[in-house]
Amino acid sequence: MSGHNKWSTIKHKKGAADARRGKIFTKLIKEITVAAKMGGGDPAANPRLRSAVLAAKAENMPKDNVERAIKKGTGELEGVTYEEITYEGYGPGGAAVLVEVMTDNKNRAVADIRHIFSKSGGNMGENGCVSWMFKKKGYFSIDKKAAEEDKLMEIALEAGAEDVRDDGDAFEVITAPDDFEAVKKALDAALIKYEDAEVTMLPQNTVSLQGKEAEQIMRLMEILEDNDDVQKAYTNADIPDDMM
Repeated sequence: MSGHNKWSTIKHKKGAADARRGKIFTKLIKEITVAAKMGGGDPAANPRLRSAVLAAKAENMPKDNVERAIKKGTGELEGVTYEEITYEGYGPGGAAVLVEVMTDNKNRAVADIRHIFSKSGGNMGENGCVSWMFKKKGYFSIDKKAAEEDKLMEIALEAGAEDVRDDGDAFEVITAPDDFEAVKKALDAALIKYEDAEVTMLPQNTVSLQGKEAEQIMRLMEILEDNDDVQKAYTNADIPDDMM
């Protein structure tokens, strides 16, 4: 299983178990607010906002919360100004870690991220030290019971997907970011259910970690994503199935 999908699966299961609704809502509200500020408050004309609103709906966020976040972004309501920053570094075992931050206090954020890396057996690096190892892609994970491979390939590739690959107990569908929504609509129309669907940063290669190092990278990623300023964190660590 790829490093990306492994961590996504862990996050999904852990999120369902912990029900960290408050933190999820906080991150989604930030994304909606910034998306509305950058591209306007109409989801139909703003792809980033449209994706953020769909993500909020998937988490059952109340409609009023979504509307207030949009109005704060467009200036109709008073709100906080957020800055988007990406931090990079290395975790245990030399695994690459990419951290997307959205904060109203850059000094606090960078100090927190550096501290998290340090106490988790990693170190924060310079800009560009690991970002070249990742590419922005649309990503779907589909349980093999949800679709036949031939049918999935036909539908996904016809809708613009770049690749459909076998990942053991699931199929992965990879798209260019601009083709993500078209492929998503095609899968929805075909009633093909997916366990994970997002525009994300996919590692171009992975680092296999086991034992203590695997535990440490999982802990590092968990602490990063628990931080209020962190929107998303990515790693190219490949973790053994038996550690799940």
